[in-house]
Amino acid sequence: MDEKQYLVDAISIEESWRVFRVMAEFVEAVEELSQIGHAVSIFGSARVRPGDEAYEKAETLARLLAESGFGVITGGGPGIMEAANKGAGEAGGISVGMNIRLPFEQTPNPYANVSIDYKYFFIRKVMFVKYAVAYVIMPGGYGTMDELFEALTLIQTKRIKSFPVVLMGGDYWKGLMEWLKDTMLREGRIDEEDLNLVQIIDDPAQVVRYIKRFVIL
Repeated sequence: MDEKQYLVDAISIEESWRVFRVMAEFVEAVEELSQIGHAVSIFGSARVRPGDEAYEKAETLARLLAESGFGVITGGGPGIMEAANKGAGEAGGISVGMNIRLPFEQTPNPYANVSIDYKYFFIRKVMFVKYAVAYVIMPGGYGTMDELFEALTLIQTKRIKSFPVVLMGGDYWKGLMEWLKDTMLREGRIDEEDLNLVQIIDDPAQVVRYIKRFVIL
């Protein structure tokens, strides 16, 4: 008989100690973020550079959010994350960077005034949701899509309280939204009301006004 036939036998000493590392990372994150107040999580590509339209819009949006009393939370890396942290920080607001340790791309940007370093993706994702009153999703790749659909799934299944989910960059998101409507909705994979969980708004000032409709500061 295999000595590790049962799951409990397959848990090594190293794996059991990992539970305590997970707990410690949760505790540290909660202690750091519990006092930030109302915050908006902003997502987007790490590959965008200063001068790009998306970078400038993210910086402007974060500045306007900070001036309106919101904190800003990003993944703490370059690109859209850097732009948002920069805009919020330079406006005197709370600028949170939640960096994830990756073998490539993810180097912490210097603009966050609250910085947390994560080893585990799932803890970081919980914190994005837990401390956000809204999500703003800018053009990005797989990680950005992951955060978008994680939030939509949690809202759809009522695992979290509904909050505004805004897509910025209408041209970028047009094809996705058409596919959701023409394929996913038409084939009955989602309901009509599920499409209303997300809004496309391109103007930073309009995004702030939209979020403020749902949040009392």
